[in-house]
Amino acid sequence: MLEDKNQKKTSIAELGEFGLIDHLTKNIQITQESTIKSIGDDAAVLDFNNKKVVISTDLLIEGVHFDLAYMPLKHLGYKAVVVNISDICAMNATATQITVSIAISNRFPLEAVEELYEGIQLAAKTYNVDIIGGDTTSSQKGLIISITAIGESNLDEIVYRNGAQPNDLLVVTGDIGAAYMGLQVLEREKQVFQVNPNNQPDLEHYSYLIERQLKPEARKDIKELLSKLEVKPTSMIDVSDGLSSEILHICKQSNVGCNLYEDKIPADPQLINVCEEFNIDITTIALSGGEDYELLFTIKMDDFDKIKANPNFTVIGHITEEKEGIHLITRANTKIPLKARGWNSLSEE
Repeated sequence: MLEDKNQKKTSIAELGEFGLIDHLTKNIQITQESTIKSIGDDAAVLDFNNKKVVISTDLLIEGVHFDLAYMPLKHLGYKAVVVNISDICAMNATATQITVSIAISNRFPLEAVEELYEGIQLAAKTYNVDIIGGDTTSSQKGLIISITAIGESNLDEIVYRNGAQPNDLLVVTGDIGAAYMGLQVLEREKQVFQVNPNNQPDLEHYSYLIERQLKPEARKDIKELLSKLEVKPTSMIDVSDGLSSEILHICKQSNVGCNLYEDKIPADPQLINVCEEFNIDITTIALSGGEDYELLFTIKMDDFDKIKANPNFTVIGHITEEKEGIHLITRANTKIPLKARGWNSLSEE
């Protein structure tokens, strides 16, 4: 957490906007066949032949979506790309290009922006997407990042939120809740550091949780995996705002109800231990935490045998008729209404 006060700092004003763009994009390579023209003209040109195009965009604002007290700029750049690619994955599509726009205040030297772009380019390489354009401008209040992700898919492979049917199974990838508890650990250590800057945090016992918060990964593997299993989800969404919120999105869009079983929600052992340390209910974290970037989807009951032995998937509930409502079935077999308590960027709290 200690900052190196002797770092070289180059003023961005020395380069100007176009000089900055040239500097940051000079090593960007194009790998996608669908990219006809990328950076360097008024607009990018893409050719997807007979495939359909899917597009998603996200805005990340300093002080709202991230805290640079514990979020390294390289990690931030990587995460900014991942959260957008996750949306493309949630459509059962493949991400192919991104645009990157940033607004930066004069407190950021060139070296800081280079670090941010290192993370962006690392993510682009990891997920095999081309950086094809964007914008840079100044900001009066810190750092703002806007990334748009573009993907492709055959029409018959695209999955929406509104296709869930009664008796479908509710399935989630990976585990849930770790990213939020990683944030709680970082916030706690930030408070300790502010009181005593000489007290360096020992984060060894929280490594998985912190990685899930600072360097999440999108589930780009799931599309291919489901295809090999010959399973097409009936609905799908990514878990960015909390499991409860995402279930409610699917149910509302599909006009159905749902029973979610508390004892089926997958949690990493490190999350269980840290929830005990913080004296926080693990189910509350799983339902409301968010930023897991796992995929939540529904499948037909007939497809259960195809996924039941796969460690990537956990069946956590089933879809019901709309009139039956949306409920959490607790470990004590009590049925309680499921409420949306996930992330709300417009909340005043």
